[in-house]
Amino acid sequence: MSQVLTGAAAPATPRAGSRAIKKFIANKSAVIGAAIVLIFVIIALLAPWLAPFDPIKANFLTVRKPPSALYWLGTDELGRDILSRLIWGARTSLMAGCISVIIAIFIGVPLGLVAGYWQGIWDGVISRVIEALLSCPFLILAIALGAFLGPSLINAMIAIGLSVMPIFARLTRGQVMSIRNEEYIEGARAIGLPDRWIVLRYVLPNVLSPIMVQATLAIASAIITEASLSFLGLGQQPPSPSWGAMLNTAKNYLEQAPWMSIFPGLAIFITVQGFNLLGDGLRDALDPRDN
Repeated sequence: MSQVLTGAAAPATPRAGSRAIKKFIANKSAVIGAAIVLIFVIIALLAPWLAPFDPIKANFLTVRKPPSALYWLGTDELGRDILSRLIWGARTSLMAGCISVIIAIFIGVPLGLVAGYWQGIWDGVISRVIEALLSCPFLILAIALGAFLGPSLINAMIAIGLSVMPIFARLTRGQVMSIRNEEYIEGARAIGLPDRWIVLRYVLPNVLSPIMVQATLAIASAIITEASLSFLGLGQQPPSPSWGAMLNTAKNYLEQAPWMSIFPGLAIFITVQGFNLLGDGLRDALDPRDN
């Protein structure tokens, strides 16, 4: 019986892991997505050294200057360098995306584990709450929570995390229900292991792969949502740079200074596309049917 437990509880063997890595590397789209994400992460981390100008300091002598040798991406309505604000805005967007998903995982995954493993009244209550939250469109729910909590980046991250949480809870519940009656789980129960130990030692490791893939895709959605909240004035507050807030300001100058909206929009598009490509690549590489 111990052999059954050991072998089944650790399906992600080194050999399977190496096959997944090789498959991921062979996927050109996945590698491109990983490279895009890595570049933006480096930009966000090195923002104080990469930004050529102060992203907050106004200069009324350079208001709405087009791209030039000095200001590569032009300036905004207050004469601030758009490139510098984009670089610092990358830190805001990535931080909002990652922290929001972490909040969703830390709340949603335990709820899904409880509902899927213990079932009964726990499953009934948790499932009804999750279904109620999922009945509301994700963006509308995030906006409502953001408005309720108040305009700030921290509140926006909490609102996004709570809005994404039902997706992780439902995913985890479904994965747990598909493996809770496997032989190695029954064997663990038969030898008297407590349920908490079974869930942490045998159930959770076997549902991490789909959770990791969903987390990567959820970060892309969270970045768009943070930009939407900032666009509406519910996210990062001025004068701190945020891609969504930059778009909100740029909408007033579409004819006079189109570069003010083009470059923040491109930054959001490229970053989100990078996370989507990375998530798709991880999904294909971690698919047990192909490993």
